Amino acid sequence: MPTSQTPAADEPSFEEILSRLSEVVEHLEGGELTLSRSLEIFEEGVGLSRLGARRLDDAEARVEQLLSNDEGLETRPLPTRNPDE
Repeated sequence: MPTSQTPAADEPSFEEILSRLSEVVEHLEGGELTLSRSLEIFEEGVGLSRLGARRLDDAEARVEQLLSNDEGLETRPLPTRNPDE
């Protein structure tokens, strides 16, 4: 049984979600679809967006769990890169 952090075998990976969302945007921006088909594609995109957001929330919760200590959550800023590098 998958946990909230482990997608089911039949669910797309986060990378697959992003790829399909990109395709959805291309189709919708193309302007060649009927209104009915545009709504179907849009609906798919909304579902994928929500699934992707849940995956990101799960990843954030996992990172917070990994960074937690006895006194509570320990957050650390990400290192910044020098734009000249």
